Amino acid sequence: MIRETQLRLPPHIAYDDARLSAHVAKTLDVDASRIQGVRILKRSIDARKRRVAVNLTVRAYVDEPMTRDYLVPPIPYPNVASGRQVVVVGAGPGGLFAALRLIELGLRPVVLERGKPVDRRRVDVARISREGIVDPESNYCFGEGGAGAFSDGKLYTRSKKRGSVERILGIFVQHGANENILVDAHPHIGSDKLPAVIRSMRQTIVDRGGEVRFETRVTRLMIQDGTVTGVVTAEDEVVEGAVILATGHSARDVYQMLHEQSVAIESKDLAVGVRLEHPQHLIDQIQYHSPDGRGQYLPAAEYNFVTQVDGRGVYSFCMCPGGVIVPAASGAEQLVVNGMSASGRNSHWANSGMVVELRVNDLPEKFTSAGPLAMMRFQAELERECWMQAGRSQVAGAQRMKDFVDGRPSRLIPPSSFAAGVQPSRLDQWLPPMIGRRLQGGFRQFGSRARGFLTNDAIVIGVETRTSSPVRIPRDGENLCHIGVAGLYPCGEGAGYAGGIVSSAIDGERCAEALAAWLESGD
Repeated sequence: MIRETQLRLPPHIAYDDARLSAHVAKTLDVDASRIQGVRILKRSIDARKRRVAVNLTVRAYVDEPMTRDYLVPPIPYPNVASGRQVVVVGAGPGGLFAALRLIELGLRPVVLERGKPVDRRRVDVARISREGIVDPESNYCFGEGGAGAFSDGKLYTRSKKRGSVERILGIFVQHGANENILVDAHPHIGSDKLPAVIRSMRQTIVDRGGEVRFETRVTRLMIQDGTVTGVVTAEDEVVEGAVILATGHSARDVYQMLHEQSVAIESKDLAVGVRLEHPQHLIDQIQYHSPDGRGQYLPAAEYNFVTQVDGRGVYSFCMCPGGVIVPAASGAEQLVVNGMSASGRNSHWANSGMVVELRVNDLPEKFTSAGPLAMMRFQAELERECWMQAGRSQVAGAQRMKDFVDGRPSRLIPPSSFAAGVQPSRLDQWLPPMIGRRLQGGFRQFGSRARGFLTNDAIVIGVETRTSSPVRIPRDGENLCHIGVAGLYPCGEGAGYAGGIVSSAIDGERCAEALAAWLESGD
């Protein structure tokens, strides 16, 4: 028989298969020899109190072998080689999941990606750190897998009302991700594992009759009588079909193109700030309330902080335990930082974006005069200023955390995970005051909540600006179509409707479904 039960256990039992099986037998009041297997269905860590506990939901197989039952059944994708063609612009999570959903619905996706396949991207992102050279078409933002491919693969999301998170995770598992992502409260694939999953998704698209074209940049929409009929590429190739536009949050040329073609867009609020890096052992000590840190069984600790300073939110973003900081510029004369972790989360450092909420009306007039491109212009200027402060290089400016808060220079910078290198810089002076002063106030509050967090053993590195899109492409309610152009479906982070891998994937599926319904209606 199969029995399910919920448990609250110390880590040394929860993370040890033999001890867990023995505990399950005791809980179910059966002899341990009768337990043929234990499958963990859900797992979360509760570190709010001094004694850390692990909450589990488990399925025990009593007197019968543990079967290979799927937690989420795989999807049977049909062949759509003869199906109606749809253009998907962008091969990030929004575009890939849109393409897979189109195949389920019998439509043939043609995915146009400006960057390179995920394996070839590795060479280009390595050059940013090694040589300071940014390829504007192949970097941490552009290429197969989008910005998520080399920025951790974190799958936690609060966006659960618009679609099934479990379904999205199941598709990841179907394409090679570890089943643990279906179990853990904060699922994570890892930047070392995610490329293989992305390649598998691409192969499904191609095997089922779709297309994926790389180094194919879209430069214009074909619009006739208020309806999009296809796109034009940089090579002047015309690709016909209704369009799902899933270009990610850094495709500034696409926003410019839409503006020039009088396709409605809007400036959007944004959060910008810095990357904050601590020794991981220190974060483990703080979060697990132990001088020994996480010990033998617990994973690298995470944190989440949020507060208000002078009427604006200040919060941690995209926290990477056991991770590294990476250079995330997507063009010349930019210095941008982001974070990622490998699947093992085993580096010596923990990093997180620490950002301040900015509203469009917070910007000086020289930016607001740019209309719908106002926040994008501000974002670009801040990234250029950071590059200038770094001596026109990718060697990022850094300041010790407490020095930053107290307004003091840092003579020496501790070792950092940032492969391009760091150098002392007065971020407290050159960051715009509406950002820098709020960060200082936020750090003081976070330090009062978590003893040891505000320390000169940590450093701030500038700047973190790619938290979301600076532009929103307005859609028509639940129809998800652009408000002024029929057949155009703005999608994911780049359209301003998602904030991470899973929410972008959900939005991609929704756009595919809405487009399919529109085609079927014949409007």
